[in-house]
Amino acid sequence: MQNSPQDLRKKILGRKGEDLTAKYLKKRGYKLLERNFRTPFGEADIVALSPDGYTCFVEVKTRETDGFGAPSEAVTESKRQRYRKMAGYWCLGLGRETAVRFDVASVYKGEIEYFENAFV
Repeated sequence: MQNSPQDLRKKILGRKGEDLTAKYLKKRGYKLLERNFRTPFGEADIVALSPDGYTCFVEVKTRETDGFGAPSEAVTESKRQRYRKMAGYWCLGLGRETAVRFDVASVYKGEIEYFENAFV
C-alpha cells in the first residue's frame, strides 16, 4: 500500500526536523551515535552522547502550525514508556549500564527548543 501525499509530507517534515536537531546537537559538542534507532519497542529519532557523558535518547517533534499545541506537548506517556524500553534495549546491546537521559527537541517553523531531561 502506498503512502498518501499527506503521509509523505509528514515524513519529509519529520526528516527536516531531525536534520535540524542533528546539526543543533553537533554544534553543541554532542556525538551522534544513531539516527532512527530501531528496536522492538519503536524507533528513537536520535541517540547521542552529550559532552558531559550521557547517552541521550532524543525524541524530535516537528510542526508547521500550532493548531495542535507545541510540538513537545505531543510526547505522551506511552511515548515516554517506549523510550525507556528503547534505552534498556540499548544498554542490553552494550552489555553494560550507562548514564541515560531523555531529551525532546521541539521544532516549530525551523526553530528548535531543546529540553534536556524532558522526562525520567
